[in-house]
Amino acid sequence: MNRTIVYQIEKEAAGQKVEHFLKKHGYSSQNIAVIKRMPKSILVNGNHYYMCDTLTEGDILSVRIQEDKCSQKIPPARLPLDIVYEDEDIIVINKPAGMPIHPSMNNYTNSMANGLAWYYSRQHKPFVFRCCNRLDRDTSGLTVVAKHLVSASILSAMTRRRQMHREYLAITRGKVSPEEGTIRAPLSREPGTIIKRTVDFVHGEEAVTHYRLAGYWNDHSLVLLHLETGRTHQIRIHMKYLGYPLIGDYLYNPDTAYISRQALHSHRLSFSHPVTGEPMTFTAPLPDDMSAVLHITSPAHHFSTVSTATERGPILNRLPSGETLFPSPGI
Repeated sequence: MNRTIVYQIEKEAAGQKVEHFLKKHGYSSQNIAVIKRMPKSILVNGNHYYMCDTLTEGDILSVRIQEDKCSQKIPPARLPLDIVYEDEDIIVINKPAGMPIHPSMNNYTNSMANGLAWYYSRQHKPFVFRCCNRLDRDTSGLTVVAKHLVSASILSAMTRRRQMHREYLAITRGKVSPEEGTIRAPLSREPGTIIKRTVDFVHGEEAVTHYRLAGYWNDHSLVLLHLETGRTHQIRIHMKYLGYPLIGDYLYNPDTAYISRQALHSHRLSFSHPVTGEPMTFTAPLPDDMSAVLHITSPAHHFSTVSTATERGPILNRLPSGETLFPSPGI
């Protein structure tokens, strides 16, 4: 994807070399090495500059990102995409359950990446697929995709520094107790399988999930979860470890009485825009299949209320409109 990013050099940046300035703005060493090889990629006041050249107060620095190749092995396919937000640097999508994020052996043309490849091919724009918060195939909800190498690098660094705030909604059997808390249980691959993960306090990688009960009815809990880390199947395993596995989860709890996939939805994303630094928050309402579970298990729609939430009716009616039971990150 082609993109020109423009910076006006302020007094505090005067005297810095171009490379140093870009690194302070989140460009990785690899970004800079790639941009160097692009023709006339660095312009200052319209003149070609090198990375070692010095900036002056009032300069207009233009970084011209030029990507003319597309992702290999991602054939375009016309698939419906629920685009929540898009600008020159990122695109945020509300992914349906059942759609893989990227192609695999058995899902070569039906992934979100295939749909994006078609979407940008219609606009005659080269597209390299760079997803920054991958979701399992049967998990619905928000995911953000970077549109060029710089936004991808900055978003990845934010994820590593735990500056991307991710909240999920899940449905479990039983009333979750305690009603809020933090699960700290390291995860590793389960022996004998390449897919399943398990809690492993000896060899596992750190995994931290914060949760809070949002509602309870007819032996089902609606749970709001905030990921501090992002391990494979983290919420699914942590809730099972707590004793309240997600309903519909074919791998860890094949309870399909009300839903045929894990009842897990990426409900809210908050992060600083990778280029402008502007705080951004996106929400996606509960999908129809999870909403149907709530109606099936509670025909009268009687949902309990969380005491810390503003008293404005049932929690189910509030969450999809953008409410959160966790504090916003410092962005």
